[in-house]
Amino acid sequence: MIVATAGHIDHGKTSLVHALTGVHTDRLPEEKRRGISIELGYAYFDGPQGARIGFVDVPGHERLVHTMLAGVIGVNHALLVVAADDGVMPQTREHLAVLSLLGVAHGVVAVTKADRVDAARRASACAEVRAALQGTPLAASPVVCTSTHTGEGIDELKSLLAGKAAHTAMSVRPEDAFRLAVDRVFTLGGVGTVATGTVHGGRVAVGDELCAVPGGRAVRVRSIHANDRAAEHALAGQRCALGLAGIAKDELDRGAWLVSPHAAASTQRIDVRLRLWQHETQPLRSGTHVHVHLGAASTLGSVALLEGSALQPGGTSLAQLVLQRHVGAWHGDRLVLRDASAARTLAGGVVVDPYAPVRYRQTALRLQLLHALERRELGAVLSAAAQGIELRQLARSWAVRELNPPPTGTVRAQAAGHDWALGDAAMQAITGSSLQVLDSFHRDHPDELGPDVHRLRRLAQPRLPEPLWQALLDQWRAQGRVTLRGTRVHLPAHAAQLSATEQRIGQKALPLIVQAGFEGAWVRDVAAATGEPESLVRAGLSSLARQGELHQVVRDLFYADTVMRRLAGIARGLAAEQGDHAVTASGFRDAAQVGRKRAIQVLEYLDRIGVLRRVGEVHKLRLDCELFT
Repeated sequence: MIVATAGHIDHGKTSLVHALTGVHTDRLPEEKRRGISIELGYAYFDGPQGARIGFVDVPGHERLVHTMLAGVIGVNHALLVVAADDGVMPQTREHLAVLSLLGVAHGVVAVTKADRVDAARRASACAEVRAALQGTPLAASPVVCTSTHTGEGIDELKSLLAGKAAHTAMSVRPEDAFRLAVDRVFTLGGVGTVATGTVHGGRVAVGDELCAVPGGRAVRVRSIHANDRAAEHALAGQRCALGLAGIAKDELDRGAWLVSPHAAASTQRIDVRLRLWQHETQPLRSGTHVHVHLGAASTLGSVALLEGSALQPGGTSLAQLVLQRHVGAWHGDRLVLRDASAARTLAGGVVVDPYAPVRYRQTALRLQLLHALERRELGAVLSAAAQGIELRQLARSWAVRELNPPPTGTVRAQAAGHDWALGDAAMQAITGSSLQVLDSFHRDHPDELGPDVHRLRRLAQPRLPEPLWQALLDQWRAQGRVTLRGTRVHLPAHAAQLSATEQRIGQKALPLIVQAGFEGAWVRDVAAATGEPESLVRAGLSSLARQGELHQVVRDLFYADTVMRRLAGIARGLAAEQGDHAVTASGFRDAAQVGRKRAIQVLEYLDRIGVLRRVGEVHKLRLDCELFT
């Protein structure tokens, strides 16, 4: 069990920890000279039942609340210290606010320096404390009068803490990612770089590979001290020091995380559930600039409320935090907001989605999804995700190796390292609306076979991820709900009719265009060969392209569908030979034995219809597209 101290400056936190553990946590020369804590201190003692209890001793000065926050976030037990002669002071109240906003519900209150006051003052100080605790998660905490000078109350306090430790154990599931919030980094002879912090989740063993977040730097665990003892592994809920290989001291700072590789990601935009401190006098408004404390990190940011323009004291709201720098964040992590001048604690929060979107953040569908994410149930998330969900990102945000299998009826689409899923209800809704859009297109354009698959997506579901759209198309085609001809999609009952002129031109032109092969056929050449007016040929070939019989690569240049399939096959073959699935213009030119200009025109057409995607100077195969396969 890890216990964080809290309380006003000079109320005896460090002396009390020394009395409990025999360790004086002030180690810096300035701390010893001034008699106050400046940095976090650490100490341990063993309870009678073998439970090891660790202390994070935090500074009490009002200008060091940021340091206090770095030590207390992630700790579930508190030792609130109040001097009997002073009673409840400003930093007592702010530290209590911090603990409350972090949801710390387990604690003990020590009324220190009890030997300096009479019985009446003791009773008064205890009454002050109990009044201050009212309305907070620590309201039922026991209050013990202590004196480090006489030893009064020390054994009772030890007994209380040991009793709590005996009934405290964080569960560690095999799928949980290891996450350590780094609050101190130093170099140790014979070990190298050492990072210490509180383990927020998972398990780590000597020899494991971890990633530093932000940045993604890979490191290896050389050695472990868990709760101040050499160990082969460390678990959630422990204080931990990791000896690291692969990173220097100046490459890792307080506020970083060391995490399992599958959960490594950083963010600058987080959706959270905020609660404004009940004793605030003003509402919190959208656009407010704040200091955000998350893990051991602190950064500036701004608040965008998602359920109104103002949050009243004591109230809660979904909100988006836009941060000035990247931080590590995962679903369920606790955070604290302080005002822009870092003078006052304002609010606390819980991370709901660490990878929040820039657009559509306040739509009804987005809020519906956020409410489902708060429940942390895959079935609920899939039911609420109208545009589907990326399962690997969801697993990463939940800091697990993998999720439970999705419910029956879920549509899955895996492409380019992503694993998309669409719940049954969303699939039914998208199917109905998309087929209605296609039916309307047929009514509005009776002379066209149908839109190409990408145009239909833009008309019906522009925000649906491409892999899910392709999976739905395949499903509809297998069910006989739609028919695909080339890149065109239409309802089975729809058949566009060509005019007599278009049919005549098609009969004359199609053999010529097939014969043109990889070079394609120009309108002027087809017109000259058939004796038809150029304007009629242009119109007729365009109609055939809309029917899916031809492909219009550039203005007036047409390819037969059979020829375009062969060209697409060449592009797919070239992509398969490359690890990055890239096709170059020169490589395609040589394989197809066409000129460079024609090669570029064909590749750009394949980009437009979704077979390829232009990335810099190359064209990468879209693994989610099954056209011409």
